[in-house]
Amino acid sequence: MIAAQTVSSDGPDIGRRGFLLGTAATAAGLAIGFRPLAAAANATPAQDPFAAYLTIDEDDTVTVLSSQFDMGQGSYHGLATLVVEELDLDWAQVTVVGASGNPALYGNLMWGGAIQGSGGSTSMATSWNRYRTAAATARRMLTEAAAEAWGVSADSVTIEAGQLRHAASGRTSGLGAFARAAASRPVPADVPLKPATAWTQIGNADLKRYDVVPKTRGEQDFTIDVTLPDMVTATMIHPPKFGATVAAFDATDAKAVSGVVDVVSVPSGIAVVATDMWSAIKARDLVSVTWDESTAESRGSEEILAEYRDLATMPPVASARNDGDTAAALASAATVVESQFEFPYLAHAALEPLNAVVRMNADGTLEIWSGHQLPDVNQNVAAAIAEVEPAKVKLHTLKTGGGFGRRATPSGDIAAEAVHVAKAIGWRHPVRLQWTRENDMRGGYYRPAYVHRMRAGLDAEGNLIAWENHIVGQSIVAGTPFAGLIQDGVDKTSVEGASNIPYAIPNISVGLTTAEVKIPVLWWRSVGHTHTAYTTEVFIDQIAEAAGADPVAFRLKLLANHPRHAGVLRLAAEKAGWGKPLPEGRKFGVAVHESFASYVAQVTEMSMEDGEPKVHRVVAAVDCGIAINPDTIKAQVEGGIAWGLGSILQEELTLTDGEVDQGNYDTYTPLRIDQMPKVEVHIVESTESPTGIGEPGVPPIAPAVANGVAALTGQRVTRLPFAKGLNV
Repeated sequence: MIAAQTVSSDGPDIGRRGFLLGTAATAAGLAIGFRPLAAAANATPAQDPFAAYLTIDEDDTVTVLSSQFDMGQGSYHGLATLVVEELDLDWAQVTVVGASGNPALYGNLMWGGAIQGSGGSTSMATSWNRYRTAAATARRMLTEAAAEAWGVSADSVTIEAGQLRHAASGRTSGLGAFARAAASRPVPADVPLKPATAWTQIGNADLKRYDVVPKTRGEQDFTIDVTLPDMVTATMIHPPKFGATVAAFDATDAKAVSGVVDVVSVPSGIAVVATDMWSAIKARDLVSVTWDESTAESRGSEEILAEYRDLATMPPVASARNDGDTAAALASAATVVESQFEFPYLAHAALEPLNAVVRMNADGTLEIWSGHQLPDVNQNVAAAIAEVEPAKVKLHTLKTGGGFGRRATPSGDIAAEAVHVAKAIGWRHPVRLQWTRENDMRGGYYRPAYVHRMRAGLDAEGNLIAWENHIVGQSIVAGTPFAGLIQDGVDKTSVEGASNIPYAIPNISVGLTTAEVKIPVLWWRSVGHTHTAYTTEVFIDQIAEAAGADPVAFRLKLLANHPRHAGVLRLAAEKAGWGKPLPEGRKFGVAVHESFASYVAQVTEMSMEDGEPKVHRVVAAVDCGIAINPDTIKAQVEGGIAWGLGSILQEELTLTDGEVDQGNYDTYTPLRIDQMPKVEVHIVESTESPTGIGEPGVPPIAPAVANGVAALTGQRVTRLPFAKGLNV
């Protein structure tokens, strides 16, 4: 076995000399360990059993232990690509599994390295040097071990298609045969990585995801597939209003249902535990619960938005950006453009409802199977509930049928709830906690609602001289372990994409008022950029119209100091045929936005059909640095466009008297297949370090569609979804 570990806070360009290396023999072969630069030179490497990045077993099977969580975005494939590239493996011998249990080894470098987690499209950035270095180190030690055994020079031994080879003598061997021998060798201090000119896997446009076949065959295991001896299933009854608690409950009738094991109260509600899901659901409907709603949120979504509208007319509570003198510039402007935008709550609505499996073992260790997007959080929360040390909590990280941020809760809610249920029944059985779709839709944690009140000023020559944006909404991180993202009263997730707009405007004011609401909110695919990209790009289009300028030309003039923004905008416009005649009844819309250090421009070709926008074609240009997996990048942009389209056309989560109105896909309606446009994705060639793509494809589609609608109808849609905000 070969294993590699590392951590650093230096970001994706950390040098290979920054790693301190050490080795250890294992039962199967070799372990290569890294520890961070911050550690003392004589620091003891972590002894955690999961402390590894890759293993090479004696049967030549190579397992990549991923520090990143895969919820369908392809991070496992990306990490595998880096390892296959540096080790020259055969893809048939490679698999990837989730790893956790040691933030010093698996900490996300883009977050400072102190916590493990997947989000913000950082998986490839945090892994870029880490996994290549691990694989390159393994390559060197294996070839040296083979060379010593064969009595030849190390430089004459190569690895091809997962086999050690010595061309002159014709000798070949599997990697596993020399893993243990390699363990006794000194670890090389500086192993060169392959130059880009030698890459065969990184950037290979023909390379398809290694997990396509097992997923297509239904062979991929998810949490719902976990089966343990004597396991029971739990389903939940949650309060109808957020902040309510259980006052009393009667489970007499429920306990009479065949298969029911117990009905217990836990902090989040009532759990019905049975031998199977159907029995649990039948019994759940027979439980009578009295709720204490004295401290619950009782307002509806319309009342909350009305409060936001009022707050938007007042001065902002905090300042996120203040360049020049915006008030004076607006007062002197020849033309003032104004607009107010409103955004609803949105659910994550992943295909796989939330779930987790928990087992307390006889030795006092607690095991949890789930989609662990923030493993450290889940481990610590579970340990506190179970009253064990975090080291005794073992996480099994499984793939999920979508996540979009929902499994990255600072409270570790689904893992916590599962542990609470298992504890409440006295640890008698392993417990599978399985939410229903309605649990998932009404169980909290949504994209927050927002209101933006905006003004801009143009001088007599049509130059944009002032920009003002007052954002009103709810903080995602307030009161959580991530509250450090709030600085000087500004939650960065509320203003990202607004406080750093790239357009050259001499006077800019971006303010924030954070409202107090008891509805649980969370990051949602592309987080704050979901509303800030819309307001920025729809408003800049509106301003271009007031200036009598072409929308693309107007943007490019203001992006002179931002070549990567301008580059994707020019590419998307060129590939779409911007400025060329379109069939009658069709118009273009355009938007460009940076999120998570990636740049995306999109041009939509649209028409109106039966009073609704019809998107026929989307041309996207993407600059995400080095394109590790071009096919995955294209797939993620296509998926992001579908996600973003659904969110603006019809998705909306509403509340009446504090209770969520939607419960399933019949009332909360993501994009339907007949609404999906043709998508073209063009990737900018780059030598910059790779950034992310799971989220950056989402933000531009909404404003590009809105700008196309404005070109077709003359109406600026300022209230989402379009089903409410478009009047034609």
